[in-house]
Amino acid sequence: MSWLSLRSSTKRSFSLGSTPVSAEPEINLIPFIDVLLVVLIFLMISTTFTRYQELAITLPTANGSESVADNKQVHIAVSRDGRFAINGKVTDRSGLSGALTQLSNQSGSKDGGSNIQVNIDADARAPHQAVMSALEAARDANLSNIVFSSQTKK
Repeated sequence: MSWLSLRSSTKRSFSLGSTPVSAEPEINLIPFIDVLLVVLIFLMISTTFTRYQELAITLPTANGSESVADNKQVHIAVSRDGRFAINGKVTDRSGLSGALTQLSNQSGSKDGGSNIQVNIDADARAPHQAVMSALEAARDANLSNIVFSSQTKK
């Protein structure tokens, strides 16, 4: 502790031009620790929200058995590139609603085809817009019994 005794023994005097008194530099650690704690708290708060930026979705698979019904069925196939086929007959997006309306009118029922079941067979890589167009066409034809076809895992 020689530097402590030397320091306390030296007298500091104020002088205008004489020899300056040398002062040993001190590092004050209290403000440094405060700043580091604030930076650490800021980083902890800002990094906890990054894991919620993406939404992980697991799509379901179907393992049920086929239901047997005496309803008339209409199959709408949606291909990978967004083309449509109604009961095996290829049609475009604009003719989809008209063809479904014609099929519901041919059913002969008073309530407009409530006994018609619409099976949408969409490819796994079909555009979402194409499937939504098929749903919209079925809604325009007043067909409410809509089923999506799936395959079971083997």
